[in-house]
Amino acid sequence: MTRSQLNPMPVYFDRYINLADDVSLSEALDISLKELENAPVDKWTALGDRVYAPGKWTVKDLLQHIMDTERVFCYRALSFARGEREVRPFDEDKYGLNAQAGRRTLADLLEEAVLIRKATIALFRSFSPDMLATMGLGFKGEYSVHSIGFIIAGHQRWHFKVIEERYFPLLNEK
Repeated sequence: MTRSQLNPMPVYFDRYINLADDVSLSEALDISLKELENAPVDKWTALGDRVYAPGKWTVKDLLQHIMDTERVFCYRALSFARGEREVRPFDEDKYGLNAQAGRRTLADLLEEAVLIRKATIALFRSFSPDMLATMGLGFKGEYSVHSIGFIIAGHQRWHFKVIEERYFPLLNEK
């Protein structure tokens, strides 16, 4: 099943899902892995701890957020695939505050992000078609295991786009 064949399309999360390529889930996750492996580390490093507005996260914080969110959504996918119907929400702001991503190197964060994505790929490849079709109730409504995979791929793209549009212009400021 490709991204455009998801039915129903989860409310709220469609903004992430629609950023993933219209390919199979396996391909979308493989593409997102390549995007992680080819991240513009030189630009991210040059940004350092700069943010585009007060109270916004640094690039390190955003990368940590992507990883934390992926782990939470993998838990949700596993829970739904194994028969749990409902999962708890998580407080992304609290996670961000307590993660202390700034104490880590960008290289360390990226290495972990790649490992997480590889584990995510393995997890989703382990699901049968019936498991992928399983629906569960999570934050903002009901969605399938299959859609969670596309949420993960698109969520990364969402934040990479934010970095490109809002953070990269900071590199041109003196």
